Amino acid sequence: MLAPKFWPSWALVITAYLIARLPLTWILALGRGLGHLAYHFARSRRHIAEINIKLCFPELDDCDRAQLVKDNLLHTGMGLAEATIPWLNPKRNLHKHISVVGLEHLQAARATGKGVLLLGGHYTCIDITCQPLGAADIDVMYRANKNLVWEWLQVRGRSHFFDHVIERSDMRQTLALLKSGRALWYAPDQDYGRKHSVFAPFFNLPAATIRATSRLAKATDATVLMLSVFRDSDRAHWTLSFDPIFENFPSGDDVADASRINQQLEAHIRSHPAQYLWVHRRFKTRPDGEPAVY
Repeated sequence: MLAPKFWPSWALVITAYLIARLPLTWILALGRGLGHLAYHFARSRRHIAEINIKLCFPELDDCDRAQLVKDNLLHTGMGLAEATIPWLNPKRNLHKHISVVGLEHLQAARATGKGVLLLGGHYTCIDITCQPLGAADIDVMYRANKNLVWEWLQVRGRSHFFDHVIERSDMRQTLALLKSGRALWYAPDQDYGRKHSVFAPFFNLPAATIRATSRLAKATDATVLMLSVFRDSDRAHWTLSFDPIFENFPSGDDVADASRINQQLEAHIRSHPAQYLWVHRRFKTRPDGEPAVY
């Protein structure tokens, strides 16, 4: 990690360390500035967001879609800036800035004595919830980064709060934790290709959705519920919400289960459409015969 090719990454880590110590309103303002830069210069990511939003919100006119794209990149920038806090200033107390709603649903899931599978989504404020989730004794799954510095940073940062930070391909540890009764957060909303997925509706479009949720729940008899998190940037406040337990899940039908997950995720996204990670190529994998969209 000390090789010269990683020096720019270390320079960013040092910068992020300093950002994490600024007042929250300054951090969010800086994030909005990053979002403005991304809107004008990160053209490939802006293009992906434009395509996603056009596909998912056909009812919007061109002006409203353009505004949603811009707002989304501003929220994405804020997400990058605020993530410096849990990763590089983990002792900073954010409790008065984060509200937790529906905690009784998590408690009810734990009361079953089984493992708990918490389905998250790639919202732009995903990492700011490390403190409340860690306080609730939850483990977390993540995707490894090819950049060794970012990989070190995200694992080290999350390890301040979570007893287990599990790479998504480590199914042995995932199964063991759920079977032992642990609660595990993971996000099933990205496109990981055709091999491990089924096509299920997401904003009325067929989206490759991984089957792992149903299979993990079946293999471990885990209780399943969903959570979401959204920011109020004007107040520098975040709300983490737990939904009721999924009943009759898994159903034995992977497509039906994936559709159910996508439907609930979509409902959350529609409540705060600018705060989802639209810069991800969610519709990269297409059904046979369907043209590429990006």
